[in-house]
Amino acid sequence: MPESRKLAILLKASKDIVQEKSLEKLLKKISDLSKEILEVDRCSLFLKDERKKVLWTVVAHGVDKIEVAWDKGIVGYVFQTGKPEIVLDPYKDKRFNKEVDKKTGYRTKNILAVPLFNKKGEVIGVFQAINKLKGIFTEEDLEILTLLGGYAAAAIENNLLYQQLEEAQKEIIKRLSFAAECKDKETKNHILRVGFFSKFIAKKLGFSEEDQEILFLTSQMHDIGKLGIPDSILLKPGRLTDEEFETMKKHTIIGYNLLKGSDNKLLKTAALIALEHHEKMDGSGYPYGKKGDEISIEARIVTVVDIFDALTSKRPYKDPWPIEKVIKVLKEDRDNGKLDPEVVNIVINNVDEFMKIKKELPDDEEITF
Repeated sequence: MPESRKLAILLKASKDIVQEKSLEKLLKKISDLSKEILEVDRCSLFLKDERKKVLWTVVAHGVDKIEVAWDKGIVGYVFQTGKPEIVLDPYKDKRFNKEVDKKTGYRTKNILAVPLFNKKGEVIGVFQAINKLKGIFTEEDLEILTLLGGYAAAAIENNLLYQQLEEAQKEIIKRLSFAAECKDKETKNHILRVGFFSKFIAKKLGFSEEDQEILFLTSQMHDIGKLGIPDSILLKPGRLTDEEFETMKKHTIIGYNLLKGSDNKLLKTAALIALEHHEKMDGSGYPYGKKGDEISIEARIVTVVDIFDALTSKRPYKDPWPIEKVIKVLKEDRDNGKLDPEVVNIVINNVDEFMKIKKELPDDEEITF
């Protein structure tokens, strides 16, 4: 392929590579691009698995996932030494692992392999091109694969950092949720059940997997505002006075004020749920008496599951209600316009699944992190 043609392909693809947000799609694009520019039969992108001490293919043309010991074969050598390799005849090279060809029925004729480095200079994987269609691998091919491998390594490292930040964020949310709920020893698994109930409904409503996970986490923060409610009111075993109830209502606004003001999707959703989870479709809820679609779908979901869990749970002032009575109340509030009918119907039609979750997360179990 002429140099001008290779450069044109690289320039055209660079914009696409920079804009691609999905790691899986990005690595596939880089592998496909390498295959086209280098004019090879296949490309494979290996990543290390620290625990198993193997290299595995996150992308591999023409085959399913390949897994090899990280100190065996040409890729193992490149991984261990951090040096690129051009092998013109693998079957004459003692380092070559013939077992992969035996398993796949493929015949490897030549190999170009380059290491993938993170920002610390550590090798995190190997990018490999196999079977040049015309001629042999050159130093120019090595430069091109090294360049594209750099794109891949940067994308992989950024993705790993993002995952770590996301996990830390989720952990913080869970701990904040527990901080609010642990003030009341009678309801310590309530938040987890609300999370699982909400995620179940979100799936039934067609939420994406990402949005299901966001609702699972943010629904658990619905009562975060209780941190600002005096224990004398929050933990009162009997019925609240009108004045005490007005104070209790403020936990919605307190929660919203704690969480608002961020561009982060998790916190924005959590803030809205904290504010709206006591609103009712007919406008009879609090704190602002919102109606219908003025209330976010996430909060409408949490409202229903919060009621369901409260009615089916033991409290200092009551025993769990029979499920038949709970369903009757939900139907009444659905029919009189207080609760979202679609959400209520999902709960009623899947009540066995909801009770299974309650059984798996009883209130007499300790919360663990």
